[in-house]
Amino acid sequence: MLPTLIGLATTAAAAAASAAAYQSMAPSGQWYGQTFASGVRGSKQVALTYDDGPNDPHTLKLLEVLAKHSVRATFFMIGRYVQQRPDIARAVAQAGHVIGNHTFTHPLLIFESAAQTRSQLVDCRQALDDTIGEHSNLFRPPFGGRRPATIRIARELGLRTVMWNVTGYDWNAPPAAMIAKKVARQMRGGDVILLHDGGHRAMGADREQTVIATENLIQRYKAEGYEFVTVGEMLAVGIGIAES
Repeated sequence: MLPTLIGLATTAAAAAASAAAYQSMAPSGQWYGQTFASGVRGSKQVALTYDDGPNDPHTLKLLEVLAKHSVRATFFMIGRYVQQRPDIARAVAQAGHVIGNHTFTHPLLIFESAAQTRSQLVDCRQALDDTIGEHSNLFRPPFGGRRPATIRIARELGLRTVMWNVTGYDWNAPPAAMIAKKVARQMRGGDVILLHDGGHRAMGADREQTVIATENLIQRYKAEGYEFVTVGEMLAVGIGIAES
């Protein structure tokens, strides 16, 4: 009997650890604090979001596509890149897009101390303040990784944590058709789509396929009657779910 009980306890502990690890990375996980991941299912609103910029030259190419179709998006920027290319960050802001905090150096925050996490968010905010002035209070954790302290610190700094419910899996620069296909498989309406205009390892990441995929997605979903909005606009009208 004792070996059986020990086995059951070990299995339960392993399952709990697995569930905890999943919740720390899952976009829709809510164990560790409230986040925003999507709007109302079935609605005709969709938000394009881009991580890891500003990036030369693909952020600027992306701005051309978005302007061509009169679409505003949400960009989560890395602070050190903002300092490196303030001209691109300013171009995004001047085009009317929403800019959010994606930390200063893009660490996986589940392995950072509370002090390190706070420093990452504060330093990124300062870089944005110095470069573009007023910006949003939106924050997206790198890789989606967070733990209770991550959400708490963000909240203490007046930041709202934003995740996603659709991803193009574009970080390894697959062909544009594959990116668009992966997005289409997940779309249900009221979606927050994760794409990348940069790469966290270095400036100059190749995001040409993401730029092409963006144009294809806009053309397809506008033709189907979708309205492209920013995350801020989704939140402003109070349609956000995935926050409980």
